[in-house]
Amino acid sequence: MAKIAYILLCHKDPEAIIQQAEQLTAAGDYMSIHFDGRADQADFDMIHDTLRSNPNVCFAKKRIKCGWGEWSLVQATLQTLNTAAEEFPRATHFYMLSGDCMAIKTAEYAHQFLDDHDKDFIESFDFFESDWIKTGMKEERLIYRHFFNERKHKALFYASFNLQKKLGLTRKIPADLQVQIGSQWWCLRRQTIEAILEFTKQRSDVMRFFKGSWIPDETFFQTLVRHLVPGPEIDSRTLTFLMFTDYGMPVNFYNDHYDLLLGQDFLFARKISPDAKELKLRLGKLYAATGVRFQISSEGRSLYRFLVQRGRIGRRFAPRFWETESTLGRERELMILVCKKWHVAKRLITQLRKSTNIPAIEYLFHEEGTSLPDLGGIQATLEKRTRHRRALMRMLFEYFETDRLVICLDPSALDLLNDFNSDRSTIRTMQVECSFTDEYLTGHAHRVGLAGNHTPQQTMDRLLPTIRNDILHEADRIRDAGYSNYCAIKEVNTPEENAESVMRFFSLPKDKALEVANTPFLFAD
Repeated sequence: MAKIAYILLCHKDPEAIIQQAEQLTAAGDYMSIHFDGRADQADFDMIHDTLRSNPNVCFAKKRIKCGWGEWSLVQATLQTLNTAAEEFPRATHFYMLSGDCMAIKTAEYAHQFLDDHDKDFIESFDFFESDWIKTGMKEERLIYRHFFNERKHKALFYASFNLQKKLGLTRKIPADLQVQIGSQWWCLRRQTIEAILEFTKQRSDVMRFFKGSWIPDETFFQTLVRHLVPGPEIDSRTLTFLMFTDYGMPVNFYNDHYDLLLGQDFLFARKISPDAKELKLRLGKLYAATGVRFQISSEGRSLYRFLVQRGRIGRRFAPRFWETESTLGRERELMILVCKKWHVAKRLITQLRKSTNIPAIEYLFHEEGTSLPDLGGIQATLEKRTRHRRALMRMLFEYFETDRLVICLDPSALDLLNDFNSDRSTIRTMQVECSFTDEYLTGHAHRVGLAGNHTPQQTMDRLLPTIRNDILHEADRIRDAGYSNYCAIKEVNTPEENAESVMRFFSLPKDKALEVANTPFLFAD
């Protein structure tokens, strides 16, 4: 059975560290602690005095003064690993943690998971080929020497960097290493840790190289594991669940995230808010529990993105120059069918094609596979279609040799609706208002990745009102936009009532409008 030695790097909140150590060792696991050398000595003394009688806890032999982006973080980790490897010979795995991490599974589950998966869990992507680094320095992290802390001594950091760059003082990466990059939150097997510790004694050249690199905690262990361990024995992912906001800051978890966290396919989560007292209490009790069954749904990241974006209405700051000077054509008429239930709009335009000769295109700005003619590549991707929307529509008018064209849009595409309605051509907008049952909304949540097959009912109960309100909000925004040629058909109306709107919108005779409004099973799910 697996036994885990937790490698804890921390620098604050001694009470929480003591609680974390007691909770994780209560189930028979171990903990090796490094408390930052820059932190308060009194805080360290409190932790040490409280935990020194616990045989499953040890402390790094030396407290390193750590700084973000520095070698000191790797140095502190190696110190803590060395102590753990010596003190806990029965430990089979070594799991990197911070003071903000908490278990979201039981020890029983974690041990069985590691027994079933004889691998090292560490993100390790090719440093140069992957897009793991989104902005800022990339190869400069490695080929130049970094002597100063970028956050504390910014002027010196960049002066040193710019001088080396100007003088061409680059250095070579050790020839036998393929540098990797990834999250610093890993879980490694004992044989891997022992191989790394031995490697650090034998390869002083590699140690010198990483000591001079920038942010080595994202490259050191990731590179050495790939260098020392066969590829099939590595799972390139972290077992710690973490998310980032669109500003690049870690997402904090609070009391109402308990069910969401337990449903994720991870063993730990980071960061638990210091204010989430109830969440900490519940997760602390969870680790030592037995017989708990977990329903893994893994919808956390998509659910978070959905919820935090509610209320954010994106707009371009200004129209692109080629759009301000372009129009679909004053004599042309674009009819936009807006409907959240795409299958309803598709049935409607299928009937429209049968009853009239008006060209109609389905959700061309939402579905990559929408049937479109070859227009020289502008139609190839959703990104191109959206970026060159007016040029695309002009080409479609010309391709179909028509002055009247129907397209379908999702109600969320308010920027497209606004853009088209600002054109000098005639734009008509018809909203198809559908009813939404809980069953439909549940299916919608599954289709867009907000929920999985095992999402707890409690989560769904909280999620469905949010989705319903979001759909209603989209419809309200369109009604409130004040488009000059706006009308609507509704599921609650009779076909005769809807035919009146269809007749005006498409400029059809009454009998043809009634045919369209009487589309078989129009609103059926």
